[in-house]
Amino acid sequence: MKAALYERFGGPVAVAELPEPEPGPEGAVLEVRATGICRSDWHGWLGHDPDIRLPHVPGHELAGVVVEVGRQVRNFAPGDRVTVPFVCGCGHCPQCASGNEQVCDRQSQPGFTHWGSYAERVRIDYADRNLVRLPDALDFVTAASLGCRFATSFRAVVAQGRVAAGQWVAVHGCGGVGLSAVMIAAALGARVLAIDVNDAALALARQAGAEACIDAARVDDVPAAIRDATGGGAAVSLDALGSAVTAFNSVACLAKRGRHVQVGLMAGDDSRAPLPLELVIARELEVVGSHGMQAHRYPDMLAMILDGRLDPARLVGRRVTLAEAAAGLGSEVYLRGPGISVIDRF
Repeated sequence: MKAALYERFGGPVAVAELPEPEPGPEGAVLEVRATGICRSDWHGWLGHDPDIRLPHVPGHELAGVVVEVGRQVRNFAPGDRVTVPFVCGCGHCPQCASGNEQVCDRQSQPGFTHWGSYAERVRIDYADRNLVRLPDALDFVTAASLGCRFATSFRAVVAQGRVAAGQWVAVHGCGGVGLSAVMIAAALGARVLAIDVNDAALALARQAGAEACIDAARVDDVPAAIRDATGGGAAVSLDALGSAVTAFNSVACLAKRGRHVQVGLMAGDDSRAPLPLELVIARELEVVGSHGMQAHRYPDMLAMILDGRLDPARLVGRRVTLAEAAAGLGSEVYLRGPGISVIDRF
């Protein structure tokens, strides 16, 4: 099969001919029809993820067709149209038993624990637990754009943020994760304030439903500007970028008894970011993380897409080839700027 491969962290990424994967007794092999290009892939390429072993094929936001299943798989068969969470649960550990596969003790992640979806085919472990059937009305590019970004944002806003209609919600960083969070929070009736340093990203945030925007490059004190704009602070704030600055600002902008949700990956120099814990105590704030979404929670998200309340296809900015993605990963060319980039030609 064709796949994008790198042999050292920070090194060149090139399309190569590689052996096709095998499913394993509880797994499946999918023919990849589309896969998202995510900032997490870039972090992995830099060597920020300890699970990656070289040489490596990145990619974890995918949609495709089942071509082979293991002998213990009962619920899926070749020909099924599917997508998958980027965190695959084992189905046997205490976390999976409680329905929290997104923090499985023995989780697998295509593109991290094993070769991923920048390839014509990809292996998915524990298929019965992790594959999600796609409605016929949902095309593969849109399904791939759900990836880790839209699905993670859905759980971050709905389950972790517990966003309610009428609340002010601040979203720090308007890339794929942030724009998804803006759209989802607005669909729930929240008043969304988007924060970024890119005019184009802020324009897209308004199109996605943001009521107000702040250009962080032109404001000396972002938390104070948010408190002024919201009349006292956000009820829920999400760091959708993952940096020491945005994480700090997200906590500091909250109203009393507000809730910070860390969605953006904290890696490299930002992995031990300081937070204003004195405000957490004084304002009785909540600080929670959000790490993907379980396969069994996808139906709620898919229902909102099918009835038109959510339109993730609007967030797709570029469709590129596998070769273009391989050439561009190291330069971040498909990670900069607004919108989600998706590989749809292999």
